[in-house]
Amino acid sequence: MVVGGGKVAERKVSGIIGTGARVTVISPEATDEMKKLASKGEINWQQRSFSKDDLKDAVLIFAATNDKQLNQQVKDSAGRHQLVTMADNPEESDFHVPAHLNRGRLSIAISTCGASPTLAGKIREQLEQQFDVEYEDYLEFLFSKRQWILKEVTDASLKRKLLTAIVNPDFLHCENREEEFQHLYEKMI
Repeated sequence: MVVGGGKVAERKVSGIIGTGARVTVISPEATDEMKKLASKGEINWQQRSFSKDDLKDAVLIFAATNDKQLNQQVKDSAGRHQLVTMADNPEESDFHVPAHLNRGRLSIAISTCGASPTLAGKIREQLEQQFDVEYEDYLEFLFSKRQWILKEVTDASLKRKLLTAIVNPDFLHCENREEEFQHLYEKMI
């Protein structure tokens, strides 16, 4: 449940939209991006003001309006089994949403525990440069080779050596990882 329809609420929605969660947004107004998400059926936007009854079935609640009193009302309306984060009051929040970086199978979360979401965002930007899109293919390679090694290699020492060797930076920047892996495997056996 996201209460609010502005830019802050949009950032919260974009952070959870790909998680499989059913996202409901309660707000009389919404950003163009949230309107698009609603029209595509990716979120349920209820174009109206917040009511305490809105929280009935919610598990995670994001109070993300530009109205401090309304955010507090959302927090006060939550049950003991519900977790609430308030965009304007991290100290009173039950949880914090970290800045997040995804590169295929690589997932990195950065949190300042509410001290400075701006700093967490800057650190994420630095990590985006360090762990560029090359990591997506590399992680797929590591995944498939790990599966193959665990299934096909019976010698425990050789398994360990192969799993360690493929994490070498040479494989990250390698043009033909499959061929290099085959050479490595043949050399080790």
